[in-house]
This record gives sequence, structure tokens and C-alpha cells, in this order.
Amino acid sequence: MHEQLQRLRDDAERVVDPDMWSYLNRGSGDQRTVTEAHDAWDRYRLRPRVLRDVSHVSTELPLFGGVWRTPIGIAPTAFHAVLHPEGEVATATGAAAAGAPMVLSSRSTRRIEDVAAAVDGPWWFQVYLMRERAITAALIERAAAAGATAMVLTADTPYVGHRARTPALARPLPLGDDQALINVRDHFPEGVEDYWELIDQRADLSLGDIAWVADVCELPVIVKGVLRGDEALACIDAGADAIWVSNHGGRQLDRAISTAAALPDVVTAVGDSVPVIVDGGVRDGFDALTALALGASAVMLGRPVMWALAAEGADGVAGILDELTGELRHAMGLAGAACLGDLDPSLVSGR
Repeated sequence: MHEQLQRLRDDAERVVDPDMWSYLNRGSGDQRTVTEAHDAWDRYRLRPRVLRDVSHVSTELPLFGGVWRTPIGIAPTAFHAVLHPEGEVATATGAAAAGAPMVLSSRSTRRIEDVAAAVDGPWWFQVYLMRERAITAALIERAAAAGATAMVLTADTPYVGHRARTPALARPLPLGDDQALINVRDHFPEGVEDYWELIDQRADLSLGDIAWVADVCELPVIVKGVLRGDEALACIDAGADAIWVSNHGGRQLDRAISTAAALPDVVTAVGDSVPVIVDGGVRDGFDALTALALGASAVMLGRPVMWALAAEGADGVAGILDELTGELRHAMGLAGAACLGDLDPSLVSGR
């Protein structure tokens, strides 16, 4: 693992409650998918070009009307306040300092509007289609009004994957409702006693829900959780504006293939029709370079950002994003790529 990232992980483990640490880092089932994630990227090798002008290397990413300084961004993860008192506001502050994309989770522990103010630039909002559809619509509308430039519809969670818990983890985290429900509580119907049942994910998701999300907000819709080329095409036919290759950090279907293995199939199927985003097991700039060369437009981090947040707050988030971006920029120069557009599959040798 990257040296700085390992240090942040070690520091985070020392300060995070052991039950929380287990919740954050465990995968589902026997954890096959989560443990294979980084090794799958590491099996690729690079085929650099030479005699190219790389006196200036740019990692700038234009996407959906936003421009970021780096294609390495922050995937949506829940309940940041468990790891740092400022929660998602600290994460957003770090993302803004690094000029990195950020996706805010529906399960944020800080108000959407406060996080948006801290981002101070383009950002995306992650959507779970909840049992009470009106609550989902209200959150989408709020995020759009606060400045979100795209919606990320998570499609791989009709049920929560089975993960081992300690007895202390009742729901799955011991957050007060003032934090865990901070964004949804304003939209509960009157007379409801079991709020948590209302906001569970729906198990009857369909391709038609892509258009439903778009109709609510009139923003691009990115479908997250795709691991097959044929499924990517079906989503695009149904109105998806981008595809996000993800296995939910190994937290849903155990033994699902790695995103490193799934990415080439999805990119081949999609071609240039829509952007492709990927997360899962990316731990250094070389992993990011590999993913971008294989056809991803952006590479998102989950657990590494959470380790940085727990260890050093906003500064830690900005620091690890800057570190990996610098490593990516250096590797691009050595590979003969002066910009992201110079990256293509010919730079990567098979696993």
C-alpha cells in the first residue's frame, strides 16, 4: 500500500472505535471481493511511450459542466460524523482544497446545503431509491437546488449485503437520529413511527427509475454499481448519462468480480457514448493510471478517504488526494502521456 496511505490507515485505526473500524473496513460474506480489490489492479503492467513532450503534464478533468484539477475523487460513503466531528463538511473542504470531484451520500450526517457550501465547486449527489419515493424526490430536489451537477443512482443495493457485526452495532452504527436522519427527517410524513423502514432501499428498482430521477431534477444521471457491459448498455438505453463500475467496495455481493476485471468489458460495450467512472481497490497513482488508461474518465476512492478523514480531518483528505494525484501526474509523464486524453488501453498490458 502507498506509504502515506498506510500511515493514515494506521493512525485512523488508533483513534476510531473498534466497532466502527470493523464496520468501515469489512466486506460482505467471506470478504473475497474486498480482499481481491487492490491485487486485481496490481496484476496489470504498463507499456510506456517514449520521446513524447511531457514537459507539462495535466490531470485536469472536465465532466458534466465541471472542471476538476484531478480525476481522482471521493466516492459516496455514509456517516462521516462517526469518523470526524465535522463529518462531510470536513470531507468536502478537503476535496475543494485538492480540486477533486466529490459525491455526497444520501446517508450524510451533515445537511446537504452545508456540505455544498464547503465544496465551493461542482459536486454530485448519490441517490438511494427509498421505500418512500417522495423522500427520495425531496432529497434530489434539495441537492439540485444546492448546486449538485449530477445524480449518482446506486443500483446494486436492493438489499444490504450480509456483514459480520459486533453486538454493539445495532443499526449498523450507533448514531443519534439527529445525525443519521439529518437530511431525511424534514421530509417524513406525519404520524410515522418507524422512520428507518421508510428510508430503507427499495427492492423493486428498475431501468425506468433512471428516467424518474432525471425527471425530478433534470440533471445527468450516473448509474453506479454496474459490472457488466450488457447491463451498462441497458442503462444507457434507459437514459443513463454515465456508468459507474463498482462492486460497492465489496460490501454487497461477495465473490462479485473486481472492478479492475469488470472495467474493460464495460468500456468496450459503452465505447465513447458516455463517460465511465470506477472505484474499488485503488490505492496509489499507478492504480489510477491503469484505470484511466483502460477507459475510465474518473477514479473514485472510498475507504482511503475515510482513513484520511479520521486521522487528520480535512487536511488529511486533501493531502491524500494531492499525494495520489502527484503520483499519477509523475507516472503519466514517465508513460508518455501529457494529459488524460493521451491515456488509452495500449498503455496497459493484460493481467
